[in-house]
Amino acid sequence: MAGHTDNSIVIDAPMDLVWDITNDLKGWPQLFSEYASAEVLEEKEGEVTFRLTMHPDEDGNVWSWVSRRIPDAEARTVHAHRVETGPFEFMRIYWEYTQEKAGVRMRWVQDFHMKPEAPASDEGMTEYLNRNTVVQMNLIKQKVEAAAASPAE
Repeated sequence: MAGHTDNSIVIDAPMDLVWDITNDLKGWPQLFSEYASAEVLEEKEGEVTFRLTMHPDEDGNVWSWVSRRIPDAEARTVHAHRVETGPFEFMRIYWEYTQEKAGVRMRWVQDFHMKPEAPASDEGMTEYLNRNTVVQMNLIKQKVEAAAASPAE
């Protein structure tokens, strides 16, 4: 059995702004509350390999991993997967942006399977990701909508 999550939020901002801010990997530590740093390791046509490092958890552990993202600006989708999988057998993430009347629906679909020795089961990680994704998406919504409301400099 594998883990699966599917979450979305509507952001009241122009599509280009939502796309640009949420795909600016170097800006992720300011966009997400969980990331201490984001380091782009390699950029080649059509894909970016990067390292994310989280803030220390309640036990003082610092989690870090390398992922690869393949954004498609024309289709407004992103396919990503962990290159360094850590406690996951695999982790794949699909981002989708669709224009709706109220704004841009940003959707994240995560498919994964935890290693047997991982500190969480597929079910436990699914519960964690569903809780945390709501928090992160709400932060992103607030920040992008604030940027959309700010006059251009």
